[in-house]
Amino acid sequence: MKHSVRLLASAAALLVAGSTGFAADIIGEPAVNYCRAVGTSDLVLTDNMVELKDHVVKLMDESVAVANSPEWINSSRPAFVWASEAKVACGMAYGYLKTNYKDEDTLNKCECFHDRMVEYMH
Repeated sequence: MKHSVRLLASAAALLVAGSTGFAADIIGEPAVNYCRAVGTSDLVLTDNMVELKDHVVKLMDESVAVANSPEWINSSRPAFVWASEAKVACGMAYGYLKTNYKDEDTLNKCECFHDRMVEYMH
């Protein structure tokens, strides 16, 4: 019984200690926003639905191309990871747009993840 209580107390102490620190990170730095500009993306501010759909499809196509490229799949740079995230976010945003609904969250993610992909490609 004492061993169980001691084990439970140790586990609780680790949880409390872990929750007051930074999120798990290989480098040990605090988590940061992945997008340079916090707030509304240019996509969300676009009122013309035809232009918006075209732009989202363009970002999605570029992301799919990078995600399927052996150059970036085998690269040590994280462009492939961001391309994979962007193609999903842009695909979701486009799905909403096909019903003429502008989902701000997926539009923001689409633009953000695509921007990050491009940043790591250069």
